[in-house]
Amino acid sequence: MMHLFAHAHATHPQWLMAAGLVLAQLRAQLQLPGYVRHPTLALLYITDAYADVAQDILNHLSAELPQITDWSGTVGVGIAANNVEYFDEPAMAVMLCDLPADQYRVFSGVAPLSPRFEAHTALVHADGHTPDLADLIDEMAGRTATGYLFGGLASSRTQHLQFSVGGDGYMRGQGKSTGVFQGGLSGVAFGPEVRVISRVTQGCLPLGKAREITDADRNVVYRLDGQPALEVLLGDLKVSLERPQEALNAVRSTLVGLMWPDDAGLITDQPAPISRTGNFGADVLVRHIVGLDGERQGIALAEHVQNGMQLAFCQRDTKAARADLVRICAEIREELEPETMPMETALALGSHAADAAPHLARRIAGAVYVSCAGRGGPHFGATSAEMQVVRQAMGDVPLVGFFAGGEIARHHLYGYTGVLTVFTTD
Repeated sequence: MMHLFAHAHATHPQWLMAAGLVLAQLRAQLQLPGYVRHPTLALLYITDAYADVAQDILNHLSAELPQITDWSGTVGVGIAANNVEYFDEPAMAVMLCDLPADQYRVFSGVAPLSPRFEAHTALVHADGHTPDLADLIDEMAGRTATGYLFGGLASSRTQHLQFSVGGDGYMRGQGKSTGVFQGGLSGVAFGPEVRVISRVTQGCLPLGKAREITDADRNVVYRLDGQPALEVLLGDLKVSLERPQEALNAVRSTLVGLMWPDDAGLITDQPAPISRTGNFGADVLVRHIVGLDGERQGIALAEHVQNGMQLAFCQRDTKAARADLVRICAEIREELEPETMPMETALALGSHAADAAPHLARRIAGAVYVSCAGRGGPHFGATSAEMQVVRQAMGDVPLVGFFAGGEIARHHLYGYTGVLTVFTTD
C-alpha cells in the first residue's frame, strides 16, 4: 500500500541552513501516521541561486538520508511546493517516495533506461540546449507503454543542471557519475503499478477561430484557410499597417496556438480544442511569433509547421489561466472520488478543498507540478498566487515542482502551461 510522500521546502542564504530545515521537516513527517516509512526515491528541486553548490547539496542530503538510493530533479529560476513559490531567492524542495523497487527506474545519459524495464509513464527533466531535443522527447515517450511523459526543461540564469542517481548503478564503460550533470534527458520511469493522473493547463486565450494552414515553408506560414496569413493576423487583432506602431505593439503581445494533425483525431474543418473555461485545450502548443514577411504576407513562428495543421492567434490571459488551473484540479479530484465510499473517505473528501489536509482517504500520495517560468505568482497577480490556486482547488497535498523553460506532457514540449501530476494510492 502506498503512503503519503514526505515533502519539505526551505529558503536561506546559506544552503546548509536550508538543508537543515528541509531535513528536520522530512524527519518529522517520517514519524507521522500514514506517511512513508522506508522511502528510497527522492525528488530534489533547487533554485538557480544554489546552482553553484548543487553537488554539495546532493552530497549532504544523500549522507543525511542514507536510506534514499535514488535521486532525481533539476534546477529552476523558481521552484514550487504546497501553497508556496520561491523566485529570485535561494531555495530547495524535496519529496521522498516509497514506490515499490521493481516499479521505477532512475535514468540519465550516464545510466540509460534498460529495455528490460516495463515503463508505463516517466517524469522527465531535460536541458533545453540539447540538440534534437524534441526528437529525444518523442523517442522517450515511445519507450513507455502509454506514451505519456510529464516534466520540463531546466531553467536557470547560470547552470542548467539535473540530478540523477540510480541505486542500480551506471553502465560499464561510462565512468562514474557525481549525480549532477548538464545536457540530455534524465528522470524516473514508472511501472504499471505506479498510478498517476496528469493534466495540462493552458494560460492563453484565443483571439479568434482556428484556421487551417494551407501554405507553409518550415517555420513560416503564408496562408491560412487560403488567405494571406499576415492579413488574417491583422484582422484578428483589429489593427492596420496604416498605424504601424499600434500594429507592431499588438503583434508583439500575440502568440499562436498550434494543433498537430495527428493529435486527438484532428479534423481540419473543426476548431482547435477549447476548454470549458474558454481557453485552449491540452493538445494545443503555444509558440511565439518571431517575424513578419510583409512582401509575401507571411508570419514566422518559433516552431516548424506543415500544411494541414490548425492555427489560432492568442494572448496570455490571467483570468483564463486561473480558471483553467481550477478546472484541471477539479477534474483530478473528481476522477479520484469513487462512486461508493466508506465514511472516512467521505469525510476526507467532503471538506472544503482549501481545508482538506493530506489524508490517505483522499487517494493522493503526492504531486509534481511543473509550470512555465513566465507563469507563477507574477502572472497570477501576487506572490505564490499560482500555487495558492492549486491548494484552494486541491487541498493540502504533498507537492514539489519547478518553473521550467518548457513543459513536457505526452510527447510534446509546451510553453506557457502548467503540468500537474498526482500519484494515487490504492
